[in-house]
Amino acid sequence: MTLPPATPDTKDWTWVLERPCPECGFDAAGTALAQVPQALRENAAGWAGVLTGPDVARRPAPRTWSPLEYACHVRDVHRVFGGRYEQMLRADDPLFADWDQDAAAAAGDYPGQPPADVARDLVAGAEQVAVRLESLTPDDVERPGRRSNGSRFTVTSLARYHLHDVVHHAWDVGTG
Repeated sequence: MTLPPATPDTKDWTWVLERPCPECGFDAAGTALAQVPQALRENAAGWAGVLTGPDVARRPAPRTWSPLEYACHVRDVHRVFGGRYEQMLRADDPLFADWDQDAAAAAGDYPGQPPADVARDLVAGAEQVAVRLESLTPDDVERPGRRSNGSRFTVTSLARYHLHDVVHHAWDVGTG
């Protein structure tokens, strides 16, 4: 059975860098860069439990992702953000390629992914990014990068934005 696509999220979430998220409660402005690596690891560890549930692939509503689909997205978020950190550290003010999360979900067959593989890859992705963030020098943290819509980030603000994304999705599935 082919599932309908999830309702696209078209919000510009960059405002979470300035004020706490009223849904998940995450406070990016109050999060130090030094806290992000461990928080990414802890978030990733929580997804392993989510992915062992009996209804992990069942959607709560036809156009709302299942916990498995959210976990696949979080796994891919770590990959995308990891690439963006590398761009920022290697190039001056890079422009990030657009990433269509809904197209990625369809192309990646999120509902058909083996949950154990997703859990393993999500934890590995979070660990890889955490190690990279822990290796930053003082000169690295303010390096800039930008999205095609004009949103500008530093490595620090991108790390906080990244952390909000995964924390928010844990909240979406009831574990945040």
